[in-house]
Amino acid sequence: MIPDLAFLNRLADAAKAETLPRFRTGVAIDNKYKVGFDPVTEADQAAEAAIRALIQAEFPDHGILGEEHGGEGLDQDYVWVIDPIDGTRAFISGLPVWGTLVGLYHHGRAIMGLMDQPFTGERYLTIGEGTYYRGPEGEKRLTTRACATLGEATMFTTSPFLYAPVAAASYKALEAQVRLARYGCDCYAFALLAAGHVDLVCEGGLKPYDIAALIPLIEQAGGVVTDWKGGRPEQGGDILAAGDPALHAQALALLASAAP
Repeated sequence: MIPDLAFLNRLADAAKAETLPRFRTGVAIDNKYKVGFDPVTEADQAAEAAIRALIQAEFPDHGILGEEHGGEGLDQDYVWVIDPIDGTRAFISGLPVWGTLVGLYHHGRAIMGLMDQPFTGERYLTIGEGTYYRGPEGEKRLTTRACATLGEATMFTTSPFLYAPVAAASYKALEAQVRLARYGCDCYAFALLAAGHVDLVCEGGLKPYDIAALIPLIEQAGGVVTDWKGGRPEQGGDILAAGDPALHAQALALLASAAP
C-alpha cells in the first residue's frame, strides 16, 4: 500500500494547523548556529511532529528524514523527506513565500511530492501521475512553459550571496545571460516553475529536505531538475531546475563552462 492524494492532503492540513496560526504572530525564534544565523521556530518543530505522527500511524514500515527531528528507518524502501517550513527566514519576516514540503522516496528516487503555502491557500501535489494545483485560481493540472533561450528566461534564486565561492562565479555567469533574475522565494519559486510562470530556478547547497518534494512536482509538470553536473538531485547540493528541457541543457552547459 502506498499513499494517495487524500493522504498528502491530510499531511498538508496537519502542518497547516501548526504553522498558519503562528504566522505573523511574533513567534519565538531559536538559532541553530553558534556563528551565523539559521532560524528555527516552534512552528517548524510542531508541524514536523504532526506530519511524522500521521506517517508513523499509517505507514509504520516507512522511513522518515526531517529537517527538525532527524532520520529513522532510512534503509527502508520508502522514505519520507520533510521540511515543515522551507523558508523559515521568510516565515519570521512575514513573507508568504515559505511552504511545507513533503516528499516520498522509493529506493532513493523521488516519486511523490507536496508543497503547501497555507497563507495564500495554494497547494501543489503529485503522486506520480501529473502535478496538480489547488488554490485561489481553482483546481487544475499544471504544465511548465516552453522557453527557447536563456535570453528569454526568467530565473529565481533565493539569494546570490548563498553560493559557495566556487559556485558563485558560475551562478553570476548564468544570471548575466537571462532576461530577468529575481530573488528570495525559496520553495515557492520551484512551484511557480511547475505552474509555468518562470523558466529557471538555480540554487546552491540544498539539503535533501529542501528539494525532495519539489523534484516530482516539476518532473510531472514536464520540467527537469538535476544537480549542476546533470545528475539526480535527490541528495541536494547545487541544483538547477528548468521548465523546458532544452533550456535546462543550455543553462547546465553555461554553468559548467563558467566553473573556475
